[in-house]
Amino acid sequence: MAIALKEAMAALRQDEVPVGAVIVKNGSVIAKAHNQVEMLQDPTAHAEILAIGAAANHLGNRRIEGCTLYVTLEPCPMCAGALVLSRIDRIVFGSYDPKMGACSTLYNIVQDDRLNHRIEVIAGVMDTESSSLLKDFFARKREQ
Repeated sequence: MAIALKEAMAALRQDEVPVGAVIVKNGSVIAKAHNQVEMLQDPTAHAEILAIGAAANHLGNRRIEGCTLYVTLEPCPMCAGALVLSRIDRIVFGSYDPKMGACSTLYNIVQDDRLNHRIEVIAGVMDTESSSLLKDFFARKREQ
């Protein structure tokens, strides 16, 4: 999660919503990313989506089974759906997202029994650090 926080800080330096993601397989980082929505002018350029693509490329497979995603903010519905499709094993996230969270807060897409894949979720890891970055970012935005 510390690496995901470093990625979130990279997003912050680029004036992006500070969310970072890291994908690990067998104890090794195989992908990392941060939000690039503004820089790329792409609404799908969330940290999780970019990390999933990098991990799939690294593995040479659209399925990233046996992997864990560490992300500083609870994934949104788009990212949760992509994570289910990727067949990732586990999501570890920092802050809950009361407005868009799709891994427990508003929805629980990743553990929906109606879908063909379910993902283990571990929530609240380094929540204080993750939420502080987000709160500071949005406070500055409101001041501007």
